[in-house]
Amino acid sequence: QGQLVESGGGLVQPGGSLRLSCVTSGRTFSLDSMGWFRQAPGKEREFVAGVHWSGASSYYADSVKGRFTISRDNAKDTVYLQMNSLKPEDTAVYYCAARKYYSGGVYKVQGMEIWGKGTLVTVSS
Repeated sequence: QGQLVESGGGLVQPGGSLRLSCVTSGRTFSLDSMGWFRQAPGKEREFVAGVHWSGASSYYADSVKGRFTISRDNAKDTVYLQMNSLKPEDTAVYYCAARKYYSGGVYKVQGMEIWGKGTLVTVSS
């Protein structure tokens, strides 16, 4: 089944940047399409960004397009989320998730196979 561990969250001012990392173990990372999701207090978990297992394609929620970038390093079994121009509404717990061999462009919470425990991002002045 494996394990996913996120890191890189913290407190940042509006307009600032953070880079989240998610290291996987116990899985063949190069066969996993990876997604980042987030959950704000009192809200449902939502899709943020996804990257195909080949690295050839990436996908973003409209709310983060142009500000966030997902990338992967198969040599390090790690997926990243670079977050720029952060806004208070980006405040949430951010989770990474994996789904083996997935080739679609729609990443749904119920479709992911395994999840990390999350890292908290707080955007506030």
